[in-house]
Amino acid sequence: MNTIGKLYLLPVPLGPDANPKEVLPETVEKSIEFIDHYIVENEKTARRFIKAILPSKKQPELKISVLNKHTEPSEHHDFIKPCLEGKNVGLMSEAGCPGVADPGAAIVKIAHEKGIQVVPLVGPSSILLAIMASGMNGQSFAFNGYLPIDKGEKKNALKNFEKLSHEKSQSQLFIETPYRNNKLVEDILQTLQPSTHLCIACDITLSTEYIKTKTVAQWKKEKLDLHNRPAIFIIHKF
Repeated sequence: MNTIGKLYLLPVPLGPDANPKEVLPETVEKSIEFIDHYIVENEKTARRFIKAILPSKKQPELKISVLNKHTEPSEHHDFIKPCLEGKNVGLMSEAGCPGVADPGAAIVKIAHEKGIQVVPLVGPSSILLAIMASGMNGQSFAFNGYLPIDKGEKKNALKNFEKLSHEKSQSQLFIETPYRNNKLVEDILQTLQPSTHLCIACDITLSTEYIKTKTVAQWKKEKLDLHNRPAIFIIHKF
């Protein structure tokens, strides 16, 4: 009977121009040395990352399964099979930490159900880095993912988050598809009260990193272009 392999949660940099050696601990490189099976969002970028952090790794030996919005749930169990055959598997997000704002959580759930040990490795999380740098409530916060696309529903969601932050003293985090960032900022400034605080954390850990917290009234005086730049938004009405 084979010993069950482990599922390693391998963090990656938050952007293509980040040096993996500067934002990831040595344990990530050491793990990639002995892992040949991977579950990733994008095979091309995953291979590029592996080559960047460990050039000696032989690419033809890698067995890569792709997990994204087009993947059928019925395929998830096949992805984890190598662990049951005694092989270690690495799970990677497209950016940051797998399983957090990432489809990899479904694989981690199956691993627990199958009795497979899950090994999370340290790496950059845009959510945690943003709340750390925001000056908002790191004791109580909620990540809400994407806001509704419909303008009316988005407005209601923003007002609800503003109310929650005030009533529970809980900072509210959310994200947007990067090409819609400027429109989201416009909607935020039109919807929230002038005294509500807004943190915009953009390009975290990259050379173009931009992190500022201001009131809505103060942001209205700023000219900002976030088009196609990955960003985290945090609001808090104190």
